[in-house]
This record gives sequence, C-alpha cells and structure tokens, in this order.
Amino acid sequence: MDKKNILITGSSRGIGLEIAKHFASDFNVYITGRGEKRLDELCSKYGFAGYSARDLSLTDGAESLLFALNKDFDILINNAGVYFYNAIENMLPEDIVKSIVLNSLTPYELIRRTVPYMKKQKWGRIINIGSISGVMGEAYASVYSMTKASLIGLTKSLALELAQDNITVNIINPGWVDTELINNENLDENFSKDEILETIPQKRFVSPSEIASACEFLISDKAKTITGQSINICAGLSLGF
Repeated sequence: MDKKNILITGSSRGIGLEIAKHFASDFNVYITGRGEKRLDELCSKYGFAGYSARDLSLTDGAESLLFALNKDFDILINNAGVYFYNAIENMLPEDIVKSIVLNSLTPYELIRRTVPYMKKQKWGRIINIGSISGVMGEAYASVYSMTKASLIGLTKSLALELAQDNITVNIINPGWVDTELINNENLDENFSKDEILETIPQKRFVSPSEIASACEFLISDKAKTITGQSINICAGLSLGF
C-alpha cells in the first residue's frame, strides 16, 4: 500500500519534531518551520518526504504552505503555536494578533483546505495540539489560553461535522513538556524549572515522545471511534495541586 501523507506544523523542533521522527518510517512526513536550512538538514537526517519554510503567523500562511507543498494530506497535525507571558494590560497588539493567527486561524485554515481531499477518500485524521492552559486557564497567559481553548471548540464541532466521512478530529492538551522551552529559554524572570515542577502532581515533565505516542494511537484503526475528544497529557496538572 502507498504510504499516507502527513503534515505536521511547527515540526523543526520540540514536540513537532518528535512526532515527525515517530512517523518517518511509516508515512510520507512533511514538516514546516521558519528556517529553511534547518528543515533541509532534518529532511536529510530523518528521511522526511519534504518541507516548506513558512511563517504561519501571517494571515496567508496556511494557503502559502499548502500551495508550496502541492500535496494532498491524509493526516494533519496542527502543532505550531506561540506563547506570550504578560499581564493583559501589557500585551502588545501585534503579539495578540500573532497569537490569534498562529494558534487559532492557521489550524482552522489548514483544516478547511485539507478536508475536501479527506472527504473524497472517506478517511482522514486531524489532531490539534492544544495546551492545558486552554483547559484550565493560566494567569498572565490570557491570549494563549484563549486561543488554545478555541481549538477545543473547533475540535468538537468538526468531529460532529465530519463523523460520517470517516474523519476523526481530536485535540491533545500537553502540560509542561520537556523541550527547549524548559531547558534553554530564560524563565528566571517569571518562574524557575524547580518552581514549575512543584506545581505538577507527578513532579515530572511530559516527554515529547509521550505526545508522539498519543498521536500514533489516535491515527490508528484502534482509535477509529475516538473523535471530538480533548485529551490532557499533563502529569496530573489539570487536577490541581
């Protein structure tokens, strides 16, 4: 059988890259990001089928990406996102717009433009990568929480709309994931790594491979009756502490 085509946004590092690596041997994996050199190196290293360097925070980013790749996709994983930590009165208008476009509008547009092919094939899998902040809310991350919460509503609505076309739509809401955000970014201004761990019931970070494994299950035939679900992978963070 021909391999299915899978598009993973925000896949040059972190969760997205781990998902791409996870599927590289069984699917035609297409990755996205902003740095063309890095994307080219990743394709050579892991045998991905192709890439497109695009800024998906632009309003025409989704259209531009799909035009450049010129492929039909059986599976879409919306992972790209942006996070701003600030009091609401200090949020910059350009950061608000960027968050809304990248976290909400781009996933919507990518789904809108890929669904016709999935309907034609009578098969498709859509996974949105949300955040526990979209489930619980997060102080000083209001625009991030707002946009990630919007993906939950989108997921549920489209799961109903597309159910009879054999297309499943689910959302995974990670808590704190052990990526470059935790290990390399300067978080001292707001909170330290140890302070973050204290808020997590299991006192551990989620690994990117755990998110990738959940994606693998959701696109498999074993999960064909699972749709419209909001799955929290957060080491108990959604339960409070």
